[in-house]
Amino acid sequence: MTSTLQDSDIRCLFFDTFGTCVDWRTTVTDTLWKTARDALSSGTASIDSHVRSLATDMDWRNGYYHFTFEISQDPSIPWKTVDEHHFESFKRLLTTRGLLTDNDNGSLWTEPEIQDLSLVWHRLDPWPDTQQGLAELNKNFQTCILSNGNMSLLNGLVAHGKLPVQHILSAEMFRSYKPSPKVYLGAVEKMGLKPEQCALVAAHLEDLKAAKACGLRTVYVERRDEESHGELRGDGIEDVWVGEGEEGLVRAAEKLGVKVGT
Repeated sequence: MTSTLQDSDIRCLFFDTFGTCVDWRTTVTDTLWKTARDALSSGTASIDSHVRSLATDMDWRNGYYHFTFEISQDPSIPWKTVDEHHFESFKRLLTTRGLLTDNDNGSLWTEPEIQDLSLVWHRLDPWPDTQQGLAELNKNFQTCILSNGNMSLLNGLVAHGKLPVQHILSAEMFRSYKPSPKVYLGAVEKMGLKPEQCALVAAHLEDLKAAKACGLRTVYVERRDEESHGELRGDGIEDVWVGEGEEGLVRAAEKLGVKVGT
């Protein structure tokens, strides 16, 4: 798709993070698999075969989507950071699956180990194109993380992944979560710009749809297994579309008029 933004007055690009800039599935899955394998092979582990079989079948992320969406829609719900949610939901998941019990001998991990594992979201690896793509985009635009992750999480992510972004903004600053307009418009205000001077770069059409409703322009970067609202394809939400096999943020830079590699 030909870019409709090259001649526009875009000054700032906001970046969704989980799934768009970082490959959370690979990092989280590999980390849980390795630590579960290490725990199960420990000479002190006392976990029956049924529980062992459950250790390889854990879905952690779905609860995040429900948690952030509910708060974005209902400001009366008590505020909670993503880190707090990840820790509580991880413990709940382990308990449901029989991997966390009152008896330490029946648990897969100790409480400190669970706390550390819940912070794996601070250590997510970027997609192969992310670092170069951001560096290229920095030539023509202000670049800014805009994520539901809390600030300590995002600072950890940026440091771990060596992401060359110029600014970091968190939904935490606005006491809401995407797709609430408070987050998009609050970020625009923080940057001292107008909505039409900003674009959101994301791998999720629902996120882009909400940003577009607030007056932002949109760049859709397809990522493997990230799109959960395929029914929105073809609705004209995106101003720029980067296909899954098109080298992500590097190709986005090219479509936005950046002279890549120069």
